Order: sequence, then C-alpha cells, then structure tokens
Amino acid sequence: MSRIAEIAAALAASVAAPTAGSACNAVSSDKAVTLSVEGALAFLERLTDEVVVTQAERIALRDALGRVLSEDIVSPVSVPPHDNSAMDGFAFDGALLPSAAADKAGTNDAQPDASLSLRIVGTALAGAAWRGPLAATDAVRIMTGAVMPAGLDTVVPQEFCQIEGGRISFSAKALRRGDNRRFAGEDLMQGQPALMRGERLSPAALGMVASLGLPMVPVVRRLRVAYFSTGDEILSLGEAPREGAVYDSNRYTLFGLLIRLGCEVIDLGLVRDDPIALSDTLRQAAREADAIITSGGVSMGAADHTRAVMERHGDIAFWNLAMRPGRPLAVGLIARVQNDFVEAPALLFGLPGNPVAAMVTFLVLVRPALLRMMGCHAAASAPLPLLRARSAGPIRKKPGRTEYQRGFVQPKASGLPEVRIAGNQGSGVLSSMVEANGFVVLHHEQGSVSAGDEVDVMMFDGLI
Repeated sequence: MSRIAEIAAALAASVAAPTAGSACNAVSSDKAVTLSVEGALAFLERLTDEVVVTQAERIALRDALGRVLSEDIVSPVSVPPHDNSAMDGFAFDGALLPSAAADKAGTNDAQPDASLSLRIVGTALAGAAWRGPLAATDAVRIMTGAVMPAGLDTVVPQEFCQIEGGRISFSAKALRRGDNRRFAGEDLMQGQPALMRGERLSPAALGMVASLGLPMVPVVRRLRVAYFSTGDEILSLGEAPREGAVYDSNRYTLFGLLIRLGCEVIDLGLVRDDPIALSDTLRQAAREADAIITSGGVSMGAADHTRAVMERHGDIAFWNLAMRPGRPLAVGLIARVQNDFVEAPALLFGLPGNPVAAMVTFLVLVRPALLRMMGCHAAASAPLPLLRARSAGPIRKKPGRTEYQRGFVQPKASGLPEVRIAGNQGSGVLSSMVEANGFVVLHHEQGSVSAGDEVDVMMFDGLI
C-alpha cells in the first residue's frame, strides 16, 4: 500500500461514518475524488509529519525575521534585570501613604485627601543608579527605566508634584504603595524559556531575543520550494501576445507568497505541455527542493500531461475539492534520488491554473502545510484564524462546498466590522484579489447570506 493510501485509510478508520467528502476517499489516482476542505487539511497534517525539515543553523539576529527556532531559547538574564521606574517622577517609601497604613491595619477605610511633603535628596538616571543615605521622608528624582533606590518602592509622576525649595508635595489620594514600579524579571526570569522550539520569529520576538543580549539564534534551515507553471497557452513576460494565450501571473504570485512565508524559492520557469520536458523539470525540482508547487495541468483536460507525469514519478492523489474557487488539486510525494541515494521524498502540490484559485488553495491548504514542514509548532502552523463581520449585502451560496469570496473588511463606529464583496468573483480575476483584504468564508453546509448577517472572514492583508 502506498503512503498516500495508508494515510487515507488511517483517516477513514477514525471516521465513524465516512461520506463522499471525507478524507478516506482521497486515494484514487484513476480519477479525482471529491474532498472537503476539512478532509484535505486533516490529510495534509498527517502527510507533512514525515517531511519536516530538521537541519539547523545559527544565524545573526538581524537575519532571523520569519525563521523558525530549532531549539528553545532560555533566558540567560532577568528582564528587566532590576526593579525600575515605569515613568519620570520621584521615588519614595510607599509606607508613607495613608492607603498603606489602612492596608496594614486591615481596614477598608476611604483614603483621606492627604498631602505628602518630601525632601529631594538626589537623582537616579537610566543607566546611572543613585545610592546614598535616606531618611524616612526623603525622595529621589527618578527617570523612566532607572534603578529603584534601595528602600524605595513607589513612584509619584512628576506632573502630580509641586516642587519648591528642594521639596516636593503632592496629594496622596491617587496613589497606592508600589505604583509605577516595575519588578526585576517582570518580563522574563533568568533560567526560564523565553521562546519555544517551533516558534516563527516575529519583529516582537526579535526584540525579546535582543533584550536577552543574544546576537545569534538557532533556527531551522530555510525550506526550499521549487515552483513552475505548465501549459502551451501560457506566455512568459516579454513574449509577444498571441490569440488564446495569457501571460504567466501564477509564478509571480507564488513567488510573492513564498517569499512572504520565508522560503528559499527556486523558480523553474514555464514548462510546455510536453511529457519529456515535464518529467525532466519534475526530477530537477525533486533534486533541489523540499516541496514542489506546480500550477495548471491537474484537471481532466485531454492536453493535461502533468497528471500522468506526476503519477510516474511519485505517489499522488488527485482531488476535486468541495471549495470555490480552487476545485482541482494534486497532492503527493515525489521520489528524490541524489547520487544513487534515495532521500526523503519531496512534497508536491499541483495547484489549479486559474490565478485566484491558485492563490486561494495556497493560502487555505498549502501555507499551513509548508509551515509544518518548516518546523513550526501547532499554533504557528495553524490555518489562518477566522473573524466575525457583518455582510454589507446579500451573498448567494449553495450548501455542499466551502466558498472563499474576496471581500473588503472595514471597521464600523460600533459593533462588528463590515465586509463587502470585492468586485468580480471569477477565479481568473486578479483585480478583485488586489482590491480585497480578506475572504468571506462561507462554510460547507452554509447557504445564502442576507445583508446584515454575521459571516466569518479570513484576513490575508500582509500575507499576499
């Protein structure tokens, strides 16, 4: 039994009553079978478990944006390393506050409108701590981030104070003991994990690593993804137009999607509908990459040689997805041979040729699979989250498939944001994809939507 069939059988065994859309049907290589989006996601989650990249390297922090940690980062220091002031003001002993006396007495008496007068004895600057003798009613001028002087635990903001003759006075009503003080290790304690293996490094994560004083980070090597377009009707950029032909947009959208994801991309160009050329390109892709993405040639067309070539080189399943746009999809494993040594197979995704369909299937199905191959943990490789919005108008939809309609989401003064459908929804219309900032997700069993109804939206602004 092939590995594709084994995974499908395992998923089928976990489903009490398999249906036409369940993952157990995703085995046939003779003809495409219908599969729900949920079934496809479950299948790909099992399949990618076996092709996760594990090779690691250490790189400079400046080069690590979007990379995946290969091991936990344990904090070598506490952050912050000392108690410090959260704002510019004056540090003093909070035991002087009436609220502190009430707390000590165990009462809940209302705090009187008392005033404190304290002597200013010095200044603590960020990076220049103040040390000196202190009387009970002394205060130290302190800047944001400066170390709290020993024995002082509260900061009154400078705008609350009146300063005269080397003394400050302020109303104590708005303060409680410990206000405006940040504790050592409040962000991270020394010896605690700061970031976990499988975390994808965001700008905030880079800042956290820098706060630990670490110039280098351990990461998984970049995932190598080869991609090419297929079809005699496709024109390369710069070619003269001809009747019935269209320019190759898919390679450029895939390039952008893969670069945004942090992959090492290998552009293998445009391959004509020639079995020998397709076979050679597929073998080259398997030698050079961890994953292969093709666009076009996986439908049932008479001139689509890609299906037959894929089957000769690997273990492939062909699906008719119950989704719109993006019905035809091929998924499988392509054998990799290097110097007569058989390595782990490359994961293949054969996307539909229509430009929007290719982008939708990438964002919904391929992106989570590639993130898992990159070594991301479950939370970092999960499908994009769904948010709620109100539909600005009616949307027609029949139950039995999941639809991803391009929409533009904008905030409203109150309540949920509003989403309107963005232009022509044809699977070849990229202009509406440019206009949109998310998908209106109409689920498998969902029917038509009326204006004002709540719908799920998948935001993709910043991903494409």
